[in-house]
Parts: sequence; structure tokens; C-alpha cells
Amino acid sequence: MQKKDELLGTSLLFSGLPAEQVQKIAEIAVGKQYLKGATIFHEGDPGIGFYLVASGKVKIFKMSFDGKEQILHIFGPGEPFGEVPVFHGTPFPANAETLTEAELLFFPRAEFVDLVVATPSLALNMLAVLSLRLRRFAAQIENLSLKEVPGRLASHLCYLMDEQRRQDRVVLDIPKGQLASLLGTSAETLSRIFSRMTEEGLIRVEGKTIVILDPEGLRER
Repeated sequence: MQKKDELLGTSLLFSGLPAEQVQKIAEIAVGKQYLKGATIFHEGDPGIGFYLVASGKVKIFKMSFDGKEQILHIFGPGEPFGEVPVFHGTPFPANAETLTEAELLFFPRAEFVDLVVATPSLALNMLAVLSLRLRRFAAQIENLSLKEVPGRLASHLCYLMDEQRRQDRVVLDIPKGQLASLLGTSAETLSRIFSRMTEEGLIRVEGKTIVILDPEGLRER
């Protein structure tokens, strides 16, 4: 695992903090390693702390009564998750599971709150991250509730174009089955929509790489 203070310094949550403050945060962080498909916490577990991804990917999801999975977020290196219960003292509101082998840093709630109280700039960083998270979640709710599945897929591909800073192609960072869950549909339906978009000349699918043939047309879906 990358040195804790180096990893923390590159995270949005801790960026801009003086080196001595980052060092104090690193001192309370506990490194944890997980295999692919490992449970990190279940919905309803006590919110005793939060995590930051050092390597790998983690999905946050909920399960319906009939056993259907709905992915809420997918987090990669440098991104924190499970941080809301740190301030509320409430249980985790969803499940967390690794999508790949992963290395995580765990921050115990009591020790981290003490650091926030002593470091106002850390509290401001937390607010910035939570605000960004809220905007993403609002966009996801809008996609799921107001758009049909083709529009949801188009929005996600446009999001990847912006995130990966490319207009000609994007690389899917999760398997298509997981993408279907994230978009609130089935793998079969998603496959048909990929085929339809290919026929319409919007994209070309090359494994995990999606070649964007008509960026403007995709954004208008």
C-alpha cells in the first residue's frame, strides 16, 4: 500500500491540509485488505467509522425485499465512503462490498471527530466532499426516476467522457452486469440498448471500451 500520508495528500478529502495535519490523520488510519466480493459493512451495522479507498473499487448498494440489487455509488482510489454516520452516529444506511481486490484505510469515528474539532479546515473539506456526493446522488435519482433506460445509459457515458476527459471513447470501469444494476435495469436490457445505440451510429462497443461516434447525439438522448 502507498504510504498513508502520501495517499491522504492526494485525496480530495484531505487536499490542501498542512503536512503535519495529514500526518495526524495518517496516525489514526488503519489499513485493511479485502478480497474481491468481500463485505465491508452491511446496512444497519453501527457507523463506527468511515473508509477511504487506497486501491481497487467498492460498491455501495441496497437490496430490495425481492432480492434485487440497486447500486448507489462506486468508489475508487482516493475516494471516501461511509462518512455520513461519523457525524450522525447512526448505522450505515446501505451495504458496501468490494468489486475487486481492495486496500482500504479505516478511520475510527471518535478519533476522527476529535481531529475535525481541532482542525476547521478539515471540516470544510468534508463539506465539499459531501456536497459533491449530494450532487451526484441527485443526478442519479433524476436519471432513475425521469429517464428511460437508454437515457440513463447515455447520461452515464457522457459522465464517463467528462470524468475521463475524452470525447472519442470511454472505458467502462465496472462490468456490464454491475453497470446494469447502477442504472436500475437488467443485463439483458442493457445489452439490447448497447446494440440499439450501435445501430443508430452513436457508439461502437469494443469490449470494455465504448467508442463514441456521435458525442452530441449521445448528449441529446
